[in-house]
Amino acid sequence: MGSTSSTKDPHSDRMPKKVYEAELYRLQAELVKMQEWIRLEGLRLVVLFEGRDAAGKGSAIKRVAEYLNPRVAQIVALPTPTERQRTQWYFQRYVEHLPAGGEIRLLDRSWYNRAGVERVMNFCTAEEYRRFLHQTPIFERLLIEDGILLRKYWFSVSDDEQERRFKSRLEDPMRQWKLSPMDLESITRWEDYSRAKDEMLVHTDIPESPWFVVEADDKRRARINMIHHLLTTIPYEQVMRPPLELPHRPSSSGYERPPRDLNNYVPDYAAGLPGS
Repeated sequence: MGSTSSTKDPHSDRMPKKVYEAELYRLQAELVKMQEWIRLEGLRLVVLFEGRDAAGKGSAIKRVAEYLNPRVAQIVALPTPTERQRTQWYFQRYVEHLPAGGEIRLLDRSWYNRAGVERVMNFCTAEEYRRFLHQTPIFERLLIEDGILLRKYWFSVSDDEQERRFKSRLEDPMRQWKLSPMDLESITRWEDYSRAKDEMLVHTDIPESPWFVVEADDKRRARINMIHHLLTTIPYEQVMRPPLELPHRPSSSGYERPPRDLNNYVPDYAAGLPGS
């Protein structure tokens, strides 16, 4: 959503790390409970993560999925569409990734790509864009009518904070891959993206499928708020799992391991590190 620039210290009101880590772990335990309930009830959950570049969508998804079963909860981050996909119905390639019963899908960007980057960068025609705004509420109502639980989150970051995060990535060789020329161009097109976001909300913030805005200048606070909100919107219950016990290991029946020199072992690089 993007607020106006401010000279305020970006870390002055940051959530304390100790408080953040304790509450995040507690909420992640609740996410595991929610996952088990969804799995056993055969339900389908789709969570959309949208927002400006560097708004913190990816890091929030990472915390949501951290302790979940990857066979149940999967992250969907689609690449640029192929030439064939460009000739399909726009929503078609997203439909392929919708969950079956007992599954969760976390969409790192979604069909709303058309309302943002495609609109601003002229990657779609005016007619394609108008059709998208018309069809999206219909498409989402169909998903919900079929029983899919759909949640939509918009991560809002100020222009100052976005620029600070871009600079941080430019200086960090471990995170430079997160930046592209298109990401950097979003700085010069800030107001264009703001107008596109506003128009998107007017057409797609509907009662059946509302948008929930996450203030994301403080990433820690944003993750906690988003996860807590998601949990409050899902009427999950504690699932009682049958108790498990380790079986007794039977006595040896005469098995002997083959000689070690018959296998190729990874060298013990760690043994040569200082202090190891």
